[in-house]
Parts: sequence; C-alpha cells; structure tokens
Amino acid sequence: MEAGRIAVTAPFMLTSRRAAVTGAASGIGRAIAAEFVRAGAHVHCLDLDGDAVAAAATEIGKLATPRICDITDAGTVGATFADIGELDILVNCAGVSHIGTVETTTPEDFERLFRVNVQGVYLCTRAAVGGMAARGRGVIINIASIAGSAGLADRFAYSMTKGAVLAMTMSVARDYVLKGVRCNSISPGRVHTPFVDGFLARTYPGREAEMFAKLAATQPIGRMGEPAEIAHLARYLASDEAAFVTGSDYPIDGGFLTLHG
Repeated sequence: MEAGRIAVTAPFMLTSRRAAVTGAASGIGRAIAAEFVRAGAHVHCLDLDGDAVAAAATEIGKLATPRICDITDAGTVGATFADIGELDILVNCAGVSHIGTVETTTPEDFERLFRVNVQGVYLCTRAAVGGMAARGRGVIINIASIAGSAGLADRFAYSMTKGAVLAMTMSVARDYVLKGVRCNSISPGRVHTPFVDGFLARTYPGREAEMFAKLAATQPIGRMGEPAEIAHLARYLASDEAAFVTGSDYPIDGGFLTLHG
C-alpha cells in the first residue's frame, strides 16, 4: 500500500471516536450527533437548553451524553471541555440567525450574533485543538453557511458571522495541518429545521405553507435540504476516508451558489 494511505475496512465508520457537537438539541446539530452515534462514536451533545439536549441524547441512544454548555462563556467552555477530556472530533454547529440590513441591525443584535456564531466557535476550538495537536490527530468541522460567501438580502449580521467562520476554518487548517488536525467547514443553503418552522409561524401567521414553498423554491433543486443530508457530509469529513481533506469549505445548497439566477 502507498505510504501515508489509510486502510479502510468499514467505510465512514467512527467506531470508538470521541466527538463533541454543539447545538445538538435540535436541527442540524442533533442530526449530526445522531449520525455520529450510528457510525459508532461516543458523542457529547452540547447545548444551552438542558431539557432539550437531554431529551435529544435519550432519543439518540446510549452513546450520546448530554451536556449543558453556554458556548459564549470562556469559563463554562473551559470547564466543559476539561470534563469531557480527550476528543477526536469537534463539530461547531451552534448558531443563531438574524434578519436585517446594516441599518436595521442594532448594536445589541450584532453583539449577540458575534458572541454565539463567532466567539462560540473560537472558544470551543481553542478548548479542543491543543489536545488534538498533542496527540497528533483530530478533526474540526465548522458549520458555516452560503451566507458567508454570497450576498443574501437582509442577512447582514448573520453573513458577517458566517464569513468569520470560513476565515477561522482556513486559519486553523493552516496552523495545524502538520500537527495532525484537519479543519473543514460545511456551508448549507436553506435547511428545514425547527428554526424555519418557528420563524414562519412568528413572521407569517396563517401563511406558513405559502412562505415555506417560496423559501424552498429559492434553491434551484426546488426544495430545502434536510438536516440528515448535512449530517451525512459531516460524517464523511470526520471519517478516515477524508484523511486528505483539510482547509476546504463544502457548500451543500441545492445548487444555490452555482445555479441561482
């Protein structure tokens, strides 16, 4: 076998790997945690909502451990990751959205999105990457967004934060490439999560079905993505089959970036 290649016997398996997934109580984070458990990993499910993450971990199975964690607080993150111990995989998925232009985005809105979507990724990565590098192996996957590289209307602050996630991904990949740590990002388009349903119910009461169809149609493929579809890509990037992949962003958007307009 060629030097440096990994012999794969069971494709895309994560047997006995130790993973942490933020935002694991619902949506994409929950789907990734469940997919990793199906692949054999022991997954620490991090979320601010203790009841929701406990329920999610129970449904996912015995290899899922719920942990309440405020990813915007350095002390809490440090204590949580110290308690978790060695990690093979970190998925930074927790995030919040916002609608508004630069003029309609208040300083409070801007700071809130920065703290969760940018500082949260920084703190969790900082807490995990040193141990990975010391052991000479590890995978970090950041959930970015097509908003980080495309001009989306009324998404000023959200786009800013996801652009920062893309930049952090490339920087960490460069700094740790020779230390055995791979870092990549996934940029979803619109994905049907509980957040979407809640947004439609709050913003368009009585018109949810109409607006859902309108949002779905913005993807050239004609529908929104499903959380499980993002999770399948995350499983690949976490697996040994992706051992040659680092410093890359993977749009998964139904053709939005390349085919839209």
